[in-house]
Amino acid sequence: MGALVELKVLSFPFHAFGGEIPSEIWGLEKLEVVDFEANLLSGFLPSNLPRSLRVLNLASNLIRGEIPLSLSSYIRLETLDLSGNQLNGTIPGFVADFLNLRELYLSSNQLSGSIPDELGDGCRSLQHLDLSGNILVGSIPGSLGDCSELRSLILSSNLLDDVIPPELGRLRKLQVLDVSRNCLSGPVPTELGGCFELSVIMLSNPYNPTILSDNSSNVDADEFNYFQGRINENITALPNLRVLWAPKAMLQGEIPSSWGTCESLKFVNLGENLFTGGIPKAFGQCQNLKFLNLSSNKLTGWLGQNLPVPCMDVFDLSGNRLSGSIPSFNLKSCPSSKLLLDDLVSGYSSFFSYTTLAAISFDMYDFGDDITVFHNFGQNKFTGVLPSLPLSTDRYRKKAVYAFLANGNNLVGPLSDVIFNKCNEVKAFIVNLSNNWISGQIPTEVGAMCLPLVVFDVSRNNITGVIPRGFGFLEGIISLDFSRNHLEGEIPSKFDNLKHLQYLSLGKNNLKGNIPAGFGRLHHLKYFDLSSNYLSGEIPTDLVNLKNLTIFLLDNNNLSGIIPLNLARMTSLTKFNVSFNNLSEPLPMNASMLTCDSVLGNPLIHSCPVNTVSVPSLSCRQGCSTQDDTDSSPVRPTNDSNNTGFSTIEIASIASAAAVVSVILVLIVLYIYTRKCAPRFAAQSSRREVTLFTDIGAPVTFESVIRATGNFNASNCVGHGGFGATYKAEISPGVLVAIKRLSLGRFQGVQQFHAEIKTLGRLHHPNLVTLIGYHLSEEEMFLIYNYLSGGNLERFIQERPKRAVDWRVPHRIAMDIACALSYLHDHCVPRILHRDVKPSNILLDNYKAYLSDFGLARLLGNSETHATTGVAGTFGYVAPEYAMTCRVSDKADVYSYGVVLMELISDKKALDPSFSPYGNGFNIVAWACMLLRQGRAREFFMEGLWDVGPHDDLVETLHLAVRCTVDSLSIRPTMKQVVQRLKQLQPSTC
Repeated sequence: MGALVELKVLSFPFHAFGGEIPSEIWGLEKLEVVDFEANLLSGFLPSNLPRSLRVLNLASNLIRGEIPLSLSSYIRLETLDLSGNQLNGTIPGFVADFLNLRELYLSSNQLSGSIPDELGDGCRSLQHLDLSGNILVGSIPGSLGDCSELRSLILSSNLLDDVIPPELGRLRKLQVLDVSRNCLSGPVPTELGGCFELSVIMLSNPYNPTILSDNSSNVDADEFNYFQGRINENITALPNLRVLWAPKAMLQGEIPSSWGTCESLKFVNLGENLFTGGIPKAFGQCQNLKFLNLSSNKLTGWLGQNLPVPCMDVFDLSGNRLSGSIPSFNLKSCPSSKLLLDDLVSGYSSFFSYTTLAAISFDMYDFGDDITVFHNFGQNKFTGVLPSLPLSTDRYRKKAVYAFLANGNNLVGPLSDVIFNKCNEVKAFIVNLSNNWISGQIPTEVGAMCLPLVVFDVSRNNITGVIPRGFGFLEGIISLDFSRNHLEGEIPSKFDNLKHLQYLSLGKNNLKGNIPAGFGRLHHLKYFDLSSNYLSGEIPTDLVNLKNLTIFLLDNNNLSGIIPLNLARMTSLTKFNVSFNNLSEPLPMNASMLTCDSVLGNPLIHSCPVNTVSVPSLSCRQGCSTQDDTDSSPVRPTNDSNNTGFSTIEIASIASAAAVVSVILVLIVLYIYTRKCAPRFAAQSSRREVTLFTDIGAPVTFESVIRATGNFNASNCVGHGGFGATYKAEISPGVLVAIKRLSLGRFQGVQQFHAEIKTLGRLHHPNLVTLIGYHLSEEEMFLIYNYLSGGNLERFIQERPKRAVDWRVPHRIAMDIACALSYLHDHCVPRILHRDVKPSNILLDNYKAYLSDFGLARLLGNSETHATTGVAGTFGYVAPEYAMTCRVSDKADVYSYGVVLMELISDKKALDPSFSPYGNGFNIVAWACMLLRQGRAREFFMEGLWDVGPHDDLVETLHLAVRCTVDSLSIRPTMKQVVQRLKQLQPSTC
C-alpha cells in the first residue's frame, strides 16, 4: 500500500481489521482522508501523519495511550474522530491551533483533567464538539461561547462541576446541548434562550441507554446534576425546540406557561423534580408531542380535554396531586410524523425508545419491536368513573403494546366495559387500576372482549361477585391481581390454561371451595397468593411441579390434609406460608423454606415447640425480595355486616389480644418482684450462661470458652479493636471460633444489650462474619463469631508486595464488602449502620471478604480507642459530616467504604506518611482527586496493577471511590448503586 503515492482517500470502516495500522500508510504524502471507523485496530496514535491530511477517523477501535504532541503540527485537520477508544491523559491545549477543525470527537475514552480554556480561542470553524464519556473534571469553559459556528456541544458523562456558563447563550447556531450526567449545579442560565436554533437540551439523564439496551433493571446511572430554581420561559419558547430532558434535576417553581408555537416539540421529560402549580394549557397546542413525563412532582389542578394524550407514546403524570376526573380527551386523528429527526437529533432516538420501556418498568413481557404506548395517571387524587381509553387505535393498527395505569387514586363506579372496548385493537394490553374505590362486578365477557390482556391489576378495590370464567381463556396473560377485594365463589378451573402466567394474587377475598387441580401445569408461575380466603380441601400435590415459584401463600384459609411431602423439590421457593389452616402432620423433610412461623396456627401440627400466635420478630430480608404480603395501603371501611361469624383472622386477633394481656400481667408481677427482691435478682443475673444463635456442632459453654482461650491468655489473642480484643478458641477438636471480649460497662443497659445483640444474631449474609452467640454477666462479656483464618484486610494490604498482582482479587474483595454493606443498609428492617468501616474490620478467608463488628457502634457506644472525638469511627475513614456534626447516615458508611476501596487499589494508607509534604488534612481522598484533576490517574494504583489490569476498569473503579467520598451526601451513591457499578466492572475469569 505504501506504493500508492497518489492515494487521497483511504476508507475501510466496519471491516473488523485487527492489529496495528501499517506505518507505511502514514508515508502517503497526498493522503487527505483516513477512515478506519469500527474496526479492531490497536496500538498508539502515530506521531507522523501526512501533511495533507484533512480527515482522521479512527473511532471505535482499540487505540490506546495519550494524544501525542506531534499531532499539533497537522493544522489542516478538519475532522478528528478518536471516539470509542482507550485513550488516556488530558485533552491537549494545542487543539485550539487547528483553525480549520470543524468536528472534534473524543467521546468514550479515559481522558481526564479539565477542558482546556484555550479551546475556545481557536474554534472559529468548530461545528461539533463531543467530549462525553470521559473523566473530565473542573468547570465548563465560558470561552466555548466564542465558538460561533458550534452546532452540537456534548459534554455528558463526566465529572464536570460548577455551573452551566451563561456565555453559551452566544452560540446562535447551537442545536444540541447535552451536559447531563455530571456534577453541575446552580441555575439554568436564561441566556440559553439566545440559542435560537437549539433543538435538544439535555440537562440531566438518569436513564442509561446502554444499560437499558442490555435489558437491565438498573436505569439510574451517574447523574449528579442538581440545579436550582426554575426553567425560564425564553428557553421553553425556543422556536425549534424538540427535546427538553431534565428529570431528577431538582428544578422547582411552576412549569413555564409559554412554549412558543411548539410545532417542533416532541419530547419533554421534567419528571421527579419539585415543580408546583398546574399543567400548562399550552401543551394542548403541541400536537406533535409524543413524550411528556411530568411524574413525581407537586403538580395540582385539573386536566384539560385538549391535551393530545391519544397521540402520545408516553404520557406520565403519576405521583402528583392532580384532582378532578380523568377526561375523555378529544380523539381527533393524530398528525402524521412528518418531523423527521436530522442527524443531530436522531442519535438520541434509540435512547428515547429505551426510556419508554423503562417508564413501564415491566420485565415480564418481551416487547420486541412493538410500538409501546404508556399512559400513566397513577398516584394522584383523580375522582369520578373510569374514562374511555385515551388511545388513537387507527394509528397503531394492532401493533401497539398499550399500558393504562390509574392506580392509587379515588376512582369510583363499576369496572365497566369502557375499559375493555378497545382492547382487541392492540397487540398487548396492560391495565393497573389498583388502590381505588371501584365497585361492582367484573364484566363476564372480558375473556372474549380482551384477548390481548397481559397484565390486569384491580387489587385494593371494592369489587364484588365472582371471578369470570372467561379469564381462563386469556392464554397470553402474565400477571393477574384481584387481591384485597370482596370476590366470592370458587376459583375458575380454567385457570390452568394460563400457560404464560407468572404472577397470580387472589388473596384477601371471600373465595371458597377447593384449590382447582391443574395449577401445577403453570410452569412460569413465580408468585402465587391465595391467602386469607375460605378455601377448603387439600393442597394439590401437583403444585410442587412449579419449579419457578418463589412466593407461595396459602395462610388463613380452611385447608386440611397434609403439606405435600415432596415440597423440598421447589428449590426456588423463598417464602412459603400455610399458617392458620387445619393442616396436619407429617411435615415435609428437608424443606428449608418451612419454618415454625409458616405453619403457625394449625392445631394438628405439633412438631414446632410453640405453635401459637407469636409477635413477629425483628429480622432482615434476605436479598431483594420479590414482594411481601404486608398492606401498605390506607385502611378502608368495608361493609361486613352480613358476616356474623368469626373469621380465622378474627380468632387469631382475639388470641393475640389475650396473649398480650397475659404478657402484660406477667411483666407487672415481674416488675413488683424485682423491686422487692433486687439484690437476689442481681445475683442470679451473673450466672455463667451462653446464648447461642447458631449450632456449630459442639457444645459451647462459659467454661469451654474460658478453657479454650486460656482464660483470655495473650498467646491466643489474634487482634485488637476499638471494642476489645479477639481470641482464637478451639472449643472442641477441629471446631474453631473467635471470641471478642468486650470491655465491661460499655453498654447502656442489660435489656437494650439483649435486644440489640439478638437482632445482630439474626443477620445472615455470605459476606458478614456470623455471630454464633454471646455471654453477658456482671463479671464478663464476650461475643462468639465464626473463625476466619485469612487475617484481616489491613494485614493483606501490608503483605501484598509478597504476592503476584491480580486485578480479580481486589475487585472481589471490593464487591464482597459492598454487598455486605448494601445488605445492612437496604435489606434490614430497620437498616443497620456499621459506622466503623476500615481494613482491620474486614476479615479474609481464601480471598473472600467478611465484614465484622457490624452493629457494635450502636450496641456499645463510641469506642474509647477511636481516634475521633464524640463519634464512632476512625480518623481517615470518618465522613466529614459525621466528624463535624455527629449526624449518622448510611452515606457515612459509603464514605468509609470509598476510603477502603482507595487503599485496596493503591499503595497508600488513608493517612499515609508520604502525604505530609502537602500539609495538614491531606489524605488519600485528596490525593486521588489531585491525580484525577491533573490527568495522572495511573500513578494512583499499586505497583504492577496498572500493567495487568484493564486500564478503563481501573480508572472507573477509582472514579467510583472518589464519588463515594465527595462531601455532598446527595452525590454519594448508595451501596446498592456501588454494587451495581462493580458488577459492570467485573473482570474476566479466564
